[in-house]
Amino acid sequence: MSAVAHAPAKGPKVEYFQTNNLGPVFFGLMIAAGISLAILAGGAFLLDKKQVLFSLLYGFSFCFTICAGSLFWILVHHATDAEWSVVVRRILETMATSFRYIWVFFLPIAIGASTIYLWMDIAPGKDTILDGKRGMLNVPFWMTRAALIFFIFWGISHLLRTWSTAQDKDGDPKYTVFTRRLVFPSIVLFALGITFGAIDWLKGLDHYWFSTMWGVYIFAGSAWAAMATLIITTVTLKKAGYLEGIVNEEHFHIMGKLQLAFTVFWAYIGFGQYFLIWYANIPEETSYFIRRNTEGWNVLSTMLVVCHFFIPFLLLLWQPAKRNLNYMRGVAIYVLCVHALDHYIIVLPALHWAGVEFRSLFTDLAAVVLIASTLIFFFLKNLTKFPLYPLRDPRLKQSLNLKN
Repeated sequence: MSAVAHAPAKGPKVEYFQTNNLGPVFFGLMIAAGISLAILAGGAFLLDKKQVLFSLLYGFSFCFTICAGSLFWILVHHATDAEWSVVVRRILETMATSFRYIWVFFLPIAIGASTIYLWMDIAPGKDTILDGKRGMLNVPFWMTRAALIFFIFWGISHLLRTWSTAQDKDGDPKYTVFTRRLVFPSIVLFALGITFGAIDWLKGLDHYWFSTMWGVYIFAGSAWAAMATLIITTVTLKKAGYLEGIVNEEHFHIMGKLQLAFTVFWAYIGFGQYFLIWYANIPEETSYFIRRNTEGWNVLSTMLVVCHFFIPFLLLLWQPAKRNLNYMRGVAIYVLCVHALDHYIIVLPALHWAGVEFRSLFTDLAAVVLIASTLIFFFLKNLTKFPLYPLRDPRLKQSLNLKN
């Protein structure tokens, strides 16, 4: 390679995330995780183990989808050779490294899977519909798919981060070439992984239910929530004095537009799924929505439609608002709360058929806090290991001088 090819892109000074003054934050995260673990342990005795397993599945699905969405945005960045996202890519890469840890929280779900997924305890020949799905719904294959999803997602995110940080040292463009070669097959693997995960872990709660759009529905929510998490993290870093002269209003404007785009996309997929099932009126397809239109679930389902589409659509429609950091962070926090509501409605009705069980809210919230606080703890630790933005990415100059 020529000397010019290895020359670093001109940009602001090298900047590392510092944790010297974050002792109280780390301590708070550990306390939150400890209290949440105690609540879950207490819930296993005072309520029942099944409730705790469903709470863990709820917390896991909420956090896993955010990690998966982060990986998706990295893949899109490289596949489209995007310029705007270069300066925030390191944050996404660090978010995606959570696959290294999140599998631990899946272990109790896997161990108690027969308690959560009723099909695992039904013997062959007892259920005609289930017998037709035995090729996919069998325990060894279910466990194998879960292991493959974690391994593939971790492997892709690890390679992307490794090559990205390696380029910081010498600016060799070969890492950009390696990445471009990796992302296109990775997009296929990602699509298969998130689809099988959505079917196995969430749709599998009701093995009678059919839906050809379920994987896309979960993907839409994942990308939506991951973009919100990126906005919250980037704004918080900016408020703490980082990324000055690197991330500007133009970048937030684009992130706001993508947040708006996936607000509409989620609504399109959600409405399409509901409309097709309602129009066909096949019992095996309608069971999901009938259950979620019973008693208190009907209220939450109505809230989801309003809060997941109409409100964020209006909040993000005004162009100047997408350039206001405090406003965008507030909207992003709201988005994560609605994403939590979405997964609550997906998971918990499989246990509480008659309506919302308010006693379980303590363990449900504890599961989310336990997993999220642990992942945030490691995210902050990993964010210190490398510069906050790719120092020698070939597209860095264009990203720094972005005009939207």
